[in-house]
Amino acid sequence: MKSPYHSLMPLPKAELHLHIEGTLEPELAFELAARNGVVLPHADTDALREAYRFADLQSFLNLYYELMAVLRTERDFADLADAYLARAAAQGVRHAEIFFDPQAHLARGVAMGTVVEGLWAALGRAEERHGVSTRLIMCFLRDESAASAMETLAAAGPYLDRITGVGLDSAEVGHPPVKFREVYEAAAALGLRRVAHAGEEGPPEYITEALDVLGVERIDHGLRCAEDPALVERLVRERVPLTLCPLSNVRLRTVDTLADHPLPALLDAGLMCTVNSDDPAYFGGYAGDNFDAVREALGLDREKLRQLARNSFLAAFLEDDEERRTRYLAEVEAYAFV
Repeated sequence: MKSPYHSLMPLPKAELHLHIEGTLEPELAFELAARNGVVLPHADTDALREAYRFADLQSFLNLYYELMAVLRTERDFADLADAYLARAAAQGVRHAEIFFDPQAHLARGVAMGTVVEGLWAALGRAEERHGVSTRLIMCFLRDESAASAMETLAAAGPYLDRITGVGLDSAEVGHPPVKFREVYEAAAALGLRRVAHAGEEGPPEYITEALDVLGVERIDHGLRCAEDPALVERLVRERVPLTLCPLSNVRLRTVDTLADHPLPALLDAGLMCTVNSDDPAYFGGYAGDNFDAVREALGLDREKLRQLARNSFLAAFLEDDEERRTRYLAEVEAYAFV
């Protein structure tokens, strides 16, 4: 039976920019609210979907954190992740590197172990159940203090065998990467991979700072790099991947319409762009939906689409399993467009 989430174009791909809390669909939100005795300030799923009209990043974050109240137990986190994996697999995702925000849960009294063990209950069987390999990336909230981030890194100590890397997300403007220099140095010393959101609403300088101060290996978003030709040249030269999220950019008013998205120009400049869904329950589509949307709105041909999929596997943290990467890349090359 065809999944209701099946993409028009399930090209094999890796998803590298995905916040698991941002996959909380209204139906699951109400189900978990009932399970946990949480009263949501929305009459029903339709009313909640109406609230998904955002003026900017902060208006989205307000709702995003409000709905997190329904996530209380390991079972909740496992159900959330399993629902995402089913949708992602139906849209061609073969490998997912999943962000989670422990500070947002710790602040509500939900323990680190509850979050990680719950997510891992789904991720640990993701290949068996969904044919998707996974990595887990722990993000720090940049609008919280660096001290809080360091405490969060310490709290994650018992679970580092399940955490591949660290990231930096939430409200960008006014919170430059340099604020988290020591946290990223500590994460690097632990052998964790490093990524960071930069250049979404923040200036191109934040991208440079993330590279030079935090030592990141991928830039999440990064679309404002186009404002700095020297930075673009550097990103091309150093093959730094950008994890772009087109539908998110439109929904958060970073670009006016999808037809205005700089993705084609960034690809033409030689940047290693990837296409991802960010917070798909809130932004109108999962990974395959984003591919479908850019194909239609931007007129990307089959080779450009194949390039985006190829880039996603080349940018993935699969250095510990190059055989798997090679297999996934072969699937991209073998994919027959219809």
